[in-house]
Amino acid sequence: MNHPLTTLPSSDPSQILRYRDRQYAAELITAALMHADFFTWLHQHTSVTSEEICAHFGFAPRPVDVLLTLCRANNLLTTDDDHRHHLTAQSVEYFVSDSPWFMGPYYQPIKDTPIVLGFLSVLRSGKPANWQAKDDAHDWHASMLDPEFARNFTALMNCRGRVFGQFLAKALAPHIGARRHLLDVGGGSGIYASALVAAYPELSASVLEQSPVDSICRQEIANYGLEDKITVIAADMFAQDWPTVDMILFSNVLHDWDFPEVKILLQKATEVLTHGGLLIIHDAFINDDKCGPLAVAEYSSLLMNITQGKCYSPQEYAAMLTDLGYEIGQYQDTIGDRGFMTAVKI
Repeated sequence: MNHPLTTLPSSDPSQILRYRDRQYAAELITAALMHADFFTWLHQHTSVTSEEICAHFGFAPRPVDVLLTLCRANNLLTTDDDHRHHLTAQSVEYFVSDSPWFMGPYYQPIKDTPIVLGFLSVLRSGKPANWQAKDDAHDWHASMLDPEFARNFTALMNCRGRVFGQFLAKALAPHIGARRHLLDVGGGSGIYASALVAAYPELSASVLEQSPVDSICRQEIANYGLEDKITVIAADMFAQDWPTVDMILFSNVLHDWDFPEVKILLQKATEVLTHGGLLIIHDAFINDDKCGPLAVAEYSSLLMNITQGKCYSPQEYAAMLTDLGYEIGQYQDTIGDRGFMTAVKI
């Protein structure tokens, strides 16, 4: 078999990934449909804002944004230019409780499953549920401090990153220029830093990761024979200092956090990035109009359940980065419903 860091796969893994990424989407719809009677209320109140939805149901803004994005992506509602939400004919016919075609009973068998009930808690509190809705589990952020969980979850991300990393590296060719030192923030196994260094031998990299993932990262980098090119910094990315570099990568990291934490991370990046330095955000992105893509809206439901974050749009990132003094680049698709955007510090 060819080396996984130097050979691209011949096929697109998107559909393979979607089976996993859409895992929780049905449960989010079920929580809204069967526990909140969300669609009936929206039909009775034909033009409401997100703030009015939050106030009526006692829901938090982050999960409501994810729910509304999922509904738009499934043609269950629309949002007008005044940011008011309206049901589509499909929702009125099948999800409003007094409709003769109401499909609520079809969802009854999963109404009280642990994941659906977990979504109710997330909707109300804004905080992530326990990992996989297990009673004896912590949320994802706390679980990553456990060595066995961290090892298994990092392996999960690593197998995906072997594909994503190479396509990202190839697509970044026009952007790297004379830059030579990459900081991969929250880099997990170091697969993305490894893919970039393998593709561009002139680069060196540092991976910033907390314990116990940092030791996993060192081993993975050594497996690729790249320990002379990539260093691992054991640190809490929120609490400790970062080195000065001319490139920073956030790959599948910012989606774990809500807006306040994302802003903190972007501010920390700005403080250590040299002038003219390149910031790269690689992730699954919601469209700017927040009407899709469906696969990403479904994945965002999973993230909303297990982390403090969601999938963001290029426009949402651009607004934060513009305030920090960046020139914003264009979003670009790569593979597997993922892509990246760049910004240059000016």
